[in-house]
Amino acid sequence: MLRRPSGAFYAAFLALSLFAASDALAWWNDGWAFRKEITFDASAAAADVPETSADVPVLIRLSLANFSYFADAKPDGSDFRFLAADDKTPLKFHIEKYDSQAQIALVWLRLPQLTGGGKTDKVFLYYGNMEGTDAADAPGSYDGNQAVVYHFGTTPVDSSSFKNEPQELPADLLVPALIGQGAHFAGTQKIVTPANPSLRLDPSKGMTLSAWVKAEAADRASLLSLSDGTRELALSLAGGRAVARWRDASGREVVATQPAALAVGEWHHLALRAASGKLALLVDGVVAAQVDAALQDMSGGLTIGNGFAGDLDEVQVSNVARSESWIKAAARSQGMDAPLVVYGGDAQKEGGASESHFASTLRNVTVDGWVIIVILVVMFVASTLIMIFKIIHLNRIAKGNAKFMADYQSIVDDPASLENRANQNGGNPYGDSTLWRLYRLGMAEAHKRIDPAQGGVEGAQQILSSPAIEAIRSTLDSGQTRMGQSLGSQMVWLTISISGGPFLGLLGTVVGVMITFAAIAAAGEVNVNAIAPGTAAALVATVAGLAVAIPCLFGYNYLNTRIKEITTDMRVFVDELVARLAETYS
Repeated sequence: MLRRPSGAFYAAFLALSLFAASDALAWWNDGWAFRKEITFDASAAAADVPETSADVPVLIRLSLANFSYFADAKPDGSDFRFLAADDKTPLKFHIEKYDSQAQIALVWLRLPQLTGGGKTDKVFLYYGNMEGTDAADAPGSYDGNQAVVYHFGTTPVDSSSFKNEPQELPADLLVPALIGQGAHFAGTQKIVTPANPSLRLDPSKGMTLSAWVKAEAADRASLLSLSDGTRELALSLAGGRAVARWRDASGREVVATQPAALAVGEWHHLALRAASGKLALLVDGVVAAQVDAALQDMSGGLTIGNGFAGDLDEVQVSNVARSESWIKAAARSQGMDAPLVVYGGDAQKEGGASESHFASTLRNVTVDGWVIIVILVVMFVASTLIMIFKIIHLNRIAKGNAKFMADYQSIVDDPASLENRANQNGGNPYGDSTLWRLYRLGMAEAHKRIDPAQGGVEGAQQILSSPAIEAIRSTLDSGQTRMGQSLGSQMVWLTISISGGPFLGLLGTVVGVMITFAAIAAAGEVNVNAIAPGTAAALVATVAGLAVAIPCLFGYNYLNTRIKEITTDMRVFVDELVARLAETYS
């Protein structure tokens, strides 16, 4: 029999709900205005990391594709803070690269625990505190078993706490690589790091060597080698295949060789794992080969790239055998396709002004996009002013023409009487009327051609010959043409805005999309969430182009119709005036 929940149950449920709500709304520190949620998907459908791992160094790639708020962070990212899922515990991290202009940041985060097969682990990235001090901690970003970490972002500097700095540096450094910058080898160079207690191979603890590799040829080469002169643990290439090799003091050698050759010119994560009498080779986080190996205690130096032709990036050495899931998690967060790291939305501290989707989109517009938009704004302002002044001018002409035609049609005898009346009343009573100007032009030409010998006294009927009538018509036609040109002046700017606006907007969109995809390629983000913000921002230029063209199109058609009406009225009036002059003075 089911029992009805007690009041205590409801009270406990309410308290739990309130606690959950308050926890969801918690904000770590009011000094930081923004935070971004980042989750880690270790499920089979994503990174496929089956076992739980601790202290995994994961790469956080921020770019225009997934982080639209570089302008809200400090120019060097020194206000970044990473908090655990409880939104209380600070996490260790350091920044390999931060470029606010290119909108790319590469941040290494020490993840305390990654739940195998799960997708609920998350952290919060806080930013937006211009007073925040730098909290990056490169050595703290790794556990105490990490002996070497070379990012190659600068002259090789060991980011681990052991500071195993190289002594020989003949390789080409600071070349573009998978993660920021890397090292290029031409086949004759190598980087040598001297022996150090942190590089000791203890058979009971094992060892892990790893690097991102892009080979230029399928030649035999040593990628990473730990040797004391007689014994050697090495990650190599042979015939285009990755090889994990162990050679003991007697010269006996065991190798684990990848079954299929690596694709030349492509990045791959290669790792050697030596532990528990086993030597394993992992390619892109997956065990490719494994053999038995009787490891021996050894303390030796590290040699990188001996005989190798190609690029290396993110060289790491651990003086313990990392688990296969640990290695896979690291690889699946660092590559161009990094399914482990899922970038969520950005939140703003309560009390701050909320931001619309449109404002967020404008934040993503690139500099070249703003250049196009500014040009379009100038075109729109100029076109709008032209339309406004044209409408005012045409309205004045139409009003003056209507008043003139009412007076002109009222005269029945001498057409010159309207001019005489206007002169007596002090000049021009019809404002900007084009018909009045044509009338004055026609009457001036008529007065010049009336022969006084034919009529005698003022006011008497005078005579205009047929050639004189044609000359008056020609003068009126030329005056009408010039007035038509004046009416249509500056209309070309509207046609430029109509036809050029969308093309300029399209240019801005194409360039913006190109930059977006370039940023995505550099950051390694290939998903809808990565593409959408930049593409939406790029489309702002097209919207701006259409916003210029559409009003100009409507305005052009309206003005053109009005101009045609006035031009037609002028043409008809010229015919009427010439006919009346011919009737009156012939």
